[in-house]
Amino acid sequence: MTAQISIVRDTSLRAAEAWRRLTDWERHGDSVPLTRVTVTTPPPDAAGTVFVARTGIGRCGFDDPMEVVAWQPPRRCRMEKRGRVVTGWAEFEVRALGDGGSRVEWREELRVRGVPRAADRVVAAAGRWVFGRAVDGLLYDAGGAVTEDGTPGETSPQAQ
Repeated sequence: MTAQISIVRDTSLRAAEAWRRLTDWERHGDSVPLTRVTVTTPPPDAAGTVFVARTGIGRCGFDDPMEVVAWQPPRRCRMEKRGRVVTGWAEFEVRALGDGGSRVEWREELRVRGVPRAADRVVAAAGRWVFGRAVDGLLYDAGGAVTEDGTPGETSPQAQ
């Protein structure tokens, strides 16, 4: 068994802007404590793009390398986690809503080596917090979303 994570967020951002923010790989580290993300392949992003999330302080930490295996802008992206510590996959879909905003659905299935399967529920809960925080951080600016034309959007779930 693996930890399964599902996060759904509605935003006032148009689908293309939500996609742009979610695929700004380096910014993912801004919302995840003690994490820095580095893209190791040249632009543009596409299937085959590889990036590494380094979590830790100094030499104490681990790398979470990921490769984009499905790239369907601005709708769907899937990454395979290929690390020694964390394995599995993550994917997200962005769908336009009738009001001009969009819905983001983020899913992950992960396994942390060395952690017993009995702890999958705890890993999933921690993952929902971490990845929910990352999605919120990417979609919202200073407590509220800002659309492409600069108008304020809704309040971030974190700020509520």
